[in-house]
Parts: sequence; C-alpha cells; structure tokens
Amino acid sequence: MGGGAGHGGDPSLVRLLAGWLPRQRWFGGKDAPIDDLAIGTATELRTGDPGLHHLVLDVRQGGATEHYQVLLGVRRDLPERLRPHEIGLLAGAAGIAGHAYDAVHDPEQTRPLLAHMAGESVIGPLRFRRTPGTGIRTDLDGAPSTAEQSNTSLVFGDAYMCKLFRKLTPGVNPDLEVNLALTRAGCEHVPAVHGWIELAPGDGAGGEPVTLALLSEFLRSAADGWQLALTSVRDWFARQPPPGPPSGPPAALTPDDAGAAGGDFAAEAERLGAATAQVHRDLADAFGVTAAPAERLRALAAGMNEQLDAVAEDVPQLRPHAAAVRAAFAEVAAAGAELPFQRVHGDFHLGQVMRTDHGWVLLDFEGEPARAPAERRAPGHPLRDVAGMLRSFEYAARFLIASDGNLAPGTADMLELRAQAWAERNRAAFCAGYAAAGGPDPAAHAALVRAFEFDKAVYEIRYEARNRPSWLPVPLRSLEHLAGRHGPISKVRFRGPGHRSME
Repeated sequence: MGGGAGHGGDPSLVRLLAGWLPRQRWFGGKDAPIDDLAIGTATELRTGDPGLHHLVLDVRQGGATEHYQVLLGVRRDLPERLRPHEIGLLAGAAGIAGHAYDAVHDPEQTRPLLAHMAGESVIGPLRFRRTPGTGIRTDLDGAPSTAEQSNTSLVFGDAYMCKLFRKLTPGVNPDLEVNLALTRAGCEHVPAVHGWIELAPGDGAGGEPVTLALLSEFLRSAADGWQLALTSVRDWFARQPPPGPPSGPPAALTPDDAGAAGGDFAAEAERLGAATAQVHRDLADAFGVTAAPAERLRALAAGMNEQLDAVAEDVPQLRPHAAAVRAAFAEVAAAGAELPFQRVHGDFHLGQVMRTDHGWVLLDFEGEPARAPAERRAPGHPLRDVAGMLRSFEYAARFLIASDGNLAPGTADMLELRAQAWAERNRAAFCAGYAAAGGPDPAAHAALVRAFEFDKAVYEIRYEARNRPSWLPVPLRSLEHLAGRHGPISKVRFRGPGHRSME
C-alpha cells in the first residue's frame, strides 16, 4: 500500500495482532485463516506513557493482501476501562514495552488527531489535512460510536465525527471525495467536512494518497432514518392487532390504509426524496454528467445477468422469479436512447440517512463494500440510488415480521399485507418528492428502476443466503411482490403530506 518503509516490527507485536485481528467486528477476513501479517507502516504519534502509534497492517489471506489501520496505544499500567480492548503484553523487543491496546477506546489518545489536523501536521507518511477556511477545535476527546461495524467513528463532543476507515483501499476514499466536493458546493444535505488524514504514496508508487480518516460535522439531534421507519411500521402493525389464523384469506389493504396510522412516515419519505434529488443535482454539478450509449446499457444488463445466474445457482428459491428478472434486464438492454450517468451515492438505503432539525442528511458515500474501488467511483444513473431506497422501504416493512419467528401463519399473512401497504405508500411518497424536486421521474423510467430494483434484490438474496439465512424470506417475498407489479410504484400516486389519499 505504500507510505513509508515496511517492516516486520516487533515479532511479539505481530503475533499479538494476528491473534487479535480476527476477533474484531470490522475485520473482513473472518472466513479464512491469516496466512501472513506484517506491519507495513508504523508511525509514532505520541511518546511517553501512554504512547500512541499508527499502524498499517498488511494481511495476506488466500493469495490476496488487504490493508487495515490500527491506532495502537501502549501503557505500562492498563486501566480497567481499557481491559476489554487489550491486544496483549509487549516485552519491548522493538523499544515498545507495556500493554498494547486499541487506542480508539481511550479518549486521552484521540485528542491528538484533532490537534494534528488543525495544524496540518506531516508525520512520516501521515498527512493531516484541514478543509481550507475551516477551524478545528483541539480541546475535545473522542469516544467511539457503537453504530458502525466496517469502520470506527469517533464522536468529539457535539462538534465532530471522525470516521476511521479500518479496511483501506487504494486512492482517495469516495466518502471523502464526494463529501468534500459537496461541502465546497454548499450542499445542505451532507455533513460538512472539516478535515481528513491520508497516507502518502510509497516511494516510486505514484498515484493518489490513501484516505485514512474523515472528520466531519457532528449531526446534533439527528435521528436514524431506519429507526424512524421502523417506528412507523410498528405503529401501523399495532393499530389494529391482527387476529389469529383466519378462516379465509385476509382482507386486502391499500396504501391509503397505511396512512391512517398515527406514525405515518409518508411525509418524511417525500422530504427524503426531495433531499436525494438535490444531492444528485449537486453531484452532477461537482463531477459532471456523461452520456451513456446503448453499448453501456447492454454491458450494464449483462453484468446484472451474470450476478443473477451466479445467485440462482446457489439459491434455488430465486429460480422461480428468474424469468421475470431477466425480462426486466432485457428491456434495459434493448433501450436505444442514451442515458445521463453521473456520480451517485452507490449504496443508498434508510441506514445511510439521518433526520435533523433542518431536514434529511445523506451519509456514507463509499459505495457497496463488495465492489472494487474503481466501480464505486464510476458514474451511474441516479435512479440506481432511488431503487436502493425503494428496496430499503421493502426491508423496513418486513423487518418486524422477520424478527419474530413465532408468528402463526395467519398472523404472518396479515402482517405481510400490512407490510405491502406500508411499503407502497412510502415508495410512492419518496418517488413523488424526488420527481417534484427535479430528479428524473421514476414513473417515467419504470423499466430502468424496475431493473435496478431487481438487481438489488438479487444482491440482497445472495447476502442473506450467505450471512443471515433466516432473513432470506424478506427479499424473496418482496421480489415476488415486485415481479407482480407493472412498474416501480405501480399505479399508486402520492398527493403530498397534506393528503392521505392515493389513486
């Protein structure tokens, strides 16, 4: 990965890290043994007791090498509060002696990060950056948030959130690249960037520096979009508790019925759609728009079919829907018109948005973690993000059903109808807000949105089959429902927050 001379370091430290790393929830290689671990770079950020060292670990598994960053703290006496985060006891063969631990959990050790960004320090291969025209406070200690798994975010009072990218990828991280561009554009729907940390390219490596951390505005009084949606679903399910197993099929429900619940989410879904359209416009202004010819669309559809074939091979439950999915992809491949492609979010769902006092804010522009860096930074059609959010409404609608494995069949059927009604209402509201705010109208591009939704659903099915088999019915049920619709929002139209009727 570059950034200074690599070295093996203290053999005892390497051995301790090799045993500690697989137990961390952000480590991505839990399904395979570590073949080799070396310390690629080691930079001392603080001398004395406690000491602080920045490490980049080169981890080889199955012929491939991944890179992870660790803030290593060293104390001769480890306080009880830090015992759960201990890596092990170092004998001092490399001049480091004492208890080694993950220093992100030590507030005393996180404050130097702010000081170095404020001063734009350069320490060995590490470069600390500050957004031009921005001041950074240096009197705050950071504490890790419990909300993330693939990265670690440090909260500094009510001022900053510092995301440490645990698994490093070559070049500038899309989350920094996009957020910095939107900050410079004055976009009100992203947290402002205050600074970042990067690793200089290694000698002779060329290319871009590697993003290590992103410091951005802390969102005060913010509520998680996923949790807000679940609260609405819970209220809708509880409004009229479903009866026991019915003697006949449950009565049909409409999206209008879902709007009668006290926790109706549709107005927020509409506002979220409008915020998404604004961010897409700002992304187009910042990064430009290119015309994707017919060949690009055929290649896009071919990639979707490749994923479908692979997942259908592994998950037999998908096969009954494969023909409908392929037909949707074929419709996109047959389209002759050019489409505008631009930078997009890339992994858009309710867990990536926060509701603040001033409106919706979009987070985490890294793209789908399983994709290569070049793919995550490549332009796409903005309706891919729309499809991702529509899929998220489907998930939110069925989360409570999937979480309760003791539902009687009749109750489960009734709740599935309620889930469909809730999802339809909020999908329609989101699309209405998106189109009204200037985004491409999903109803006018039904075939494209449908293909993007199917592609995302197939991705979800593969993920659930591999990681959460008990959740597999969630994307399968919604895929079956989606296959029966004539468009991404069917004939449902949302009339706005002041109206609860649909047509």
